[in-house]
Amino acid sequence: MKLYAPWEKAFNKIATPFEHFIHAQTTTGMILMFMTVVALVLANTPLTETYAHFFHTRVDLNVGSWQLSHTIHHWINDGLMAIFFFIIGLEIKREILVGELSNIKVAILPIFAAIGGMVFPALIYLGINAGEPGATGWGIPMATDIAFAISALVLLGKRVPTTLVTFLVALAIVDDLGAVLVIAIFYTEQINMLPLGLAGVSFLILVVFNRFGIHMILPYFIVGLFMWFFMLESGVHATIAGVIAAMAIPSKPKQAPLDFTKHAKNLIDEYDNYPVATDHMMHERQKAILINIKDRIDAVGTPAARLEQDLHLPVALIVIPLFALANAGITIDFNSIGTTIMEPVSLGIIAGLILGKVLGIFGVSWMAIKLKIATLPQGSTMSQIFGVAFLGGIGFTMSIFVADLAFLNSPELIFQAKVGILAASLFAGLFGFFWLKYVAKRDDSQSS
Repeated sequence: MKLYAPWEKAFNKIATPFEHFIHAQTTTGMILMFMTVVALVLANTPLTETYAHFFHTRVDLNVGSWQLSHTIHHWINDGLMAIFFFIIGLEIKREILVGELSNIKVAILPIFAAIGGMVFPALIYLGINAGEPGATGWGIPMATDIAFAISALVLLGKRVPTTLVTFLVALAIVDDLGAVLVIAIFYTEQINMLPLGLAGVSFLILVVFNRFGIHMILPYFIVGLFMWFFMLESGVHATIAGVIAAMAIPSKPKQAPLDFTKHAKNLIDEYDNYPVATDHMMHERQKAILINIKDRIDAVGTPAARLEQDLHLPVALIVIPLFALANAGITIDFNSIGTTIMEPVSLGIIAGLILGKVLGIFGVSWMAIKLKIATLPQGSTMSQIFGVAFLGGIGFTMSIFVADLAFLNSPELIFQAKVGILAASLFAGLFGFFWLKYVAKRDDSQSS
């Protein structure tokens, strides 16, 4: 049974891959919001010790004398999140090959906006934290949570043009790519070259599979699992293996779409020529024809497209909720919350995610349009771009993920970072939503 959100009944029809993508992101956003509230409740009730103890419980994998031992929190962040990053890799690849990023004229604005939306927050954060212990957290406010941001736009319905949604999607995909590069390059403390070399060999094997036209998922899964382990042992964050593996998954079908149409019509005609064997049973030949049609459907599809569609639901229902449950639970002392927010780390993140994202996304977009380097998405206004810039300030998943890497051995700084992320994301999301719902709508009607 497929999960369809009540505000998206339109998706219970024939939908494009992009519509499936939007549906998956909005579902993820709603579940993510719920699990964040659950985590905060658990961390601020008498269950807080049980909650903390559970995620710090160690889980061991033993094969003979070999052992891999990590806490549940670590397994979620380094293991399950690799699947999330695999999805990100597939999304990046799709957008570059056939999506918004495949047309440079359309892609230029979200690319510039995304770059601005990464650079300005980092600079503002560094400006506040220069010389401070938390200076290494400059990558935290660079991220945008695509699920939350798209959920806010979809809830606005017809108040925003669909081109604005595609603009935000393209922007967020480029932002994700930037976050992946930042994690791989700047948040790797020590590199073990032998496992890293073996991870590289694993990737080459995946590329060979692709070049030889292997479309079965199992070989990619097995080699990808080894690559994840080698990456984990190398010191480079293991989740990067998910993105790299996604790049090797075939994106070309075995059978050309036009050939599929011709053969499918012939098979359907043949199917109709057979009489039904009994009142409720098909002819054996009809069963064989149906299997043949299914095989041809699989052949005209691509492993990348199938994996992206099949994995979105388990990632939305299992991976991201578990990540939120394990990472969003912070104990809030309302007597000292004002002091915590004014700490350089929290303040830098709040200023970066709000002011930095607006300056980067809206400011760079305005400049690119004024210089005629890019054009506004059709049917949208600069006021709506301003609202989207605030939605870009919803950092959450990626920001929390980077915070854990940036302040690996400092629970106090991680706490300050999470307070800043939650405060900034809440304000940015609400302000962006209400701006687009009330203010930008008036601007749009006046410009028409």
